[in-house]
Amino acid sequence: MYSRKLIRVLSFHIIGAAILFGTAAFAADLASQSSESGGVAIAVKPLDVSAKAATWSFQVSLNAQSQDLGDDLVRTAFIVNRAGKKNELPTGWEGDAPGGRYRKGVLRFKALAPLPAAVELRIQRAGEKAPRVFRWDLDCPCNDPKMHAS
Repeated sequence: MYSRKLIRVLSFHIIGAAILFGTAAFAADLASQSSESGGVAIAVKPLDVSAKAATWSFQVSLNAQSQDLGDDLVRTAFIVNRAGKKNELPTGWEGDAPGGRYRKGVLRFKALAPLPAAVELRIQRAGEKAPRVFRWDLDCPCNDPKMHAS
């Protein structure tokens, strides 16, 4: 039979591991989000926004009904760094070149440190008044944007 001391020690280690690795586990399973406006749909899925990553990556797809997608996402996308109160621009785009009605690729950013409670990616399209906002809470397994106010 286990002693109370052994149970306390094991509980301490289990809770510590959950705290240490919990955020990284949530970051690995963040849901795709989408936005549709003006005949253009944008879908974004974080691929890696973990605490251990040096570079954060997001899969981005754009789909237009009747217009050319000439967006330069390296110039028009950014993540919000609330700690530094500034916007962080991408370090690169690996994917389809501007043009056409469908584009897909990976947008990369230098990882924010320390790991924030949430990550917010914004894409400002030409001709649109406000940027498209995609937000994920990194410290919560519930990443439904309707559940958390921006």
